[in-house]
Amino acid sequence: MNFKEQESTPVFSALEAYAKEDITHFDVPGHKKRNSPELASAFGEKILKMDANSTPALDMLGNPTGVIAQSERLLADAFGADEAFMLVNGSTSGVQYMILTACRPSEKIIVPRNVHKSAINALIMSGAHPVFVAPEADLEYGITNGVKFENYKKAILENPDAKAVFVINPTYFGAASDLRSIVKLAHRHKMAVLVDEAHGGHFPFHPDLPVSAMEAGADMSAVSLHKTCGAFTQCSALLLNERHFRRSEVRAVINLFQTTSASYLLMSSIDIARSKLALRGDSIFGGLLPLLDESKRAINHTPGLSVLTREYIDGAGVYDYDETKIVVRVNELGLTGFEAYNLLKSDYNLQAELSDSYVVLCIASVGDDAATIARLTYAFSDISARFSGKRNPFTVPMDGILTKPKGVVNPRDAFYGNTRQVPIDSAAGEICADSIMIYPPGIPLAIPGEQLTREIIDYYKFYRAQGGIVVNDEENPGLIKILG
Repeated sequence: MNFKEQESTPVFSALEAYAKEDITHFDVPGHKKRNSPELASAFGEKILKMDANSTPALDMLGNPTGVIAQSERLLADAFGADEAFMLVNGSTSGVQYMILTACRPSEKIIVPRNVHKSAINALIMSGAHPVFVAPEADLEYGITNGVKFENYKKAILENPDAKAVFVINPTYFGAASDLRSIVKLAHRHKMAVLVDEAHGGHFPFHPDLPVSAMEAGADMSAVSLHKTCGAFTQCSALLLNERHFRRSEVRAVINLFQTTSASYLLMSSIDIARSKLALRGDSIFGGLLPLLDESKRAINHTPGLSVLTREYIDGAGVYDYDETKIVVRVNELGLTGFEAYNLLKSDYNLQAELSDSYVVLCIASVGDDAATIARLTYAFSDISARFSGKRNPFTVPMDGILTKPKGVVNPRDAFYGNTRQVPIDSAAGEICADSIMIYPPGIPLAIPGEQLTREIIDYYKFYRAQGGIVVNDEENPGLIKILG
């Protein structure tokens, strides 16, 4: 990495200079940087002036030749990739661009079943045929982890015509698979490796973090710059090692979907976050990881609580572990993860990332320090003091919900097939034509083409009763779309 060059922020610097010019605007945006006191009052005069449109001075994201091209080269250098593309629609778009680049209609792609909804949507758009591999399930924590290498190997050997292998690095809960071995095997069989690295954007910047997709030799990865790296929400990047795909063919797919009016505020924040990570990432995470280790040790010695650490590594579904994920199991206190999530917000003014049946997930990042980690540690200690020994442990059947549903119809065929609505209580045994998921994390309980089970339906109802945000196509959450 060229550290001297990483000091520069081409897009941000050009935008800042452009905003200072005394320009009378007859282009968009319509506020013209001057005639919106409401926006200026709400967000600041500087923000208003920096909300710009593409011009020769500012370059164009769809065909960059100037400052955006410079920033993308720096982004590639920082992440150890051959090429990089700025994205302003999150890693959702990056995941979809990867799959749409790699797979044509009816071509096979090997995919973990606990993928984000963005991958399922890409299967529907592309018409690719998924070969699902099962992740490892942890019934104690009620979560799914990575896919062990042997499961990927079996799928690769049984499907020699597959075009690509999709890997999550890491899962929402921090588990990383054996990425180097998966890449090596897939490439030996002439398959591309695509990596959802939305929650691992920080991996290249400290040696104690799991290996990044680009370092492991993957062909493409989608990384979120906003989740742990400090950029504004929606900021991500698509990284490319030019082995299976050329920059031009990836750009062509991106330009099918990405806005032609990209936000320069978002792109500038990518610029700034990238520079900060490249220059200071090692020291930032070098300071944060010991704080997290101390906090997790304290939580693990707190009655009724346990939290995942690198000791969770089993060499299979958890080949490596991202310590910036704070996954705290609370059900021994008689609480659901949903209740703990609400307590953290209402009683301690702490916003967790998500809740599940047994756990609450908090994410540490470049924005944290000793004070924020101490507040979180204290909150869990106090929750333990309040509830330990007062309730029986909370349990809910997990076997059925953490088992991969049976796929009957290709997702695209199910999505576009003849469908009807039925009450969800009567849908067991039917073929789902909808994506049913809890958000976050956005991992579907059922996807189009899968057979609905009583366990899935009961868990769906449980999530609703707990106040979880349930996402499906029907406005009435009591109805579901099925084939037939």
